[in-house]
Amino acid sequence: MKTTTQFTLAGLILLLSAFTLNNSINWEISQGHSIKFSGTDAEGIFKTMTGDITFDESNIDSSQFSFKIDVNSINTGNGMKNKHAVSSKWFDASNHPSIQFESNKFSKTDKEYLVTGLLEIHGIEKEITIPFSFINNSFVAKFSINRLDYKVGNTKGMNNKVSNEIKLDVTIPVTSK
Repeated sequence: MKTTTQFTLAGLILLLSAFTLNNSINWEISQGHSIKFSGTDAEGIFKTMTGDITFDESNIDSSQFSFKIDVNSINTGNGMKNKHAVSSKWFDASNHPSIQFESNKFSKTDKEYLVTGLLEIHGIEKEITIPFSFINNSFVAKFSINRLDYKVGNTKGMNNKVSNEIKLDVTIPVTSK
């Protein structure tokens, strides 16, 4: 009887601590997120992003990021460039309406965190590692990708004016759920 009570008490403690842990590390994306991109003859923002974030600085192994960016929310500041960007020659938004990232590993360096996962653009998945910081309830990342790795555009004609390496500057403010 005493053993059964101890197991029940231990199970209850584990259940309650798991509930507390989940409440302390689940985050909701706040208004004001920013997804900027830049390169030669290509710069702008993506306006619409959704995602699920679980992150705990003291237990990064339990962390998980999952993001989806609406390709049609691209804004280059030029209506004609926006139309070209979502066309079949670039992002092909009608067949590939979102850019997605799903994490599979986190680590920490002296200065920042690293998240490794699958980035899918234009229907092509590649594993990448993104450095980021977590400051004042905001995730901040600056990194680059090669657009040709994801077959976004090509190097022919006017497309050759756009740099292959595209720099991304991402800020995602969050509030705890």
